[in-house]
Amino acid sequence: MAASADVRASNRLAAKRALIAIAAFLTLAAVIFWLDPSGFYLWAKAVHVVAIISWMAGMLYLPRLFINHLEAPPGSQMDETFKGMERRLMRIIMNPAMMIAWVLGLWLAWDGGHLTEGWFHVKLLAVIVLSAVHGWFAGATRKFAEGRNTLTARQWRMANEIPTVLMILIVAMVIVKPL
Repeated sequence: MAASADVRASNRLAAKRALIAIAAFLTLAAVIFWLDPSGFYLWAKAVHVVAIISWMAGMLYLPRLFINHLEAPPGSQMDETFKGMERRLMRIIMNPAMMIAWVLGLWLAWDGGHLTEGWFHVKLLAVIVLSAVHGWFAGATRKFAEGRNTLTARQWRMANEIPTVLMILIVAMVIVKPL
């Protein structure tokens, strides 16, 4: 019973932190737009790239944590450390980075007039798949926290390649614009 109260308190704190971060982000965006409306597109693009880098770092690191977590005896200090690392990576880095990347990416596509271009459709589909993988990783984080992981280290190594392949496709679409 105390553990579930701790989890609820932790969730409330995480939600509060997320709201503060969103408010700070929106305030910063408003200030940048107010100070330099003509340069806002480039600032948005810069923040979008930073968000993508942060999101991808988490997407590439989390499966590695899972692989190492498999070696930790259930209930051990090492097991608890991995659970905390996985949870914080997801909540503090990956989730906010994904949200910022989505919001700014859609705005950049709209403002830049790319919504009807073929390369953008391929990129958007790849980002949707990447977001689905993110959701799968979030579910896996919960399963690891509950001691219910069902995948092997080899399967997690293979899963670790999915974000890489999607990243290559997305970058190729944005830089080369082949369609």
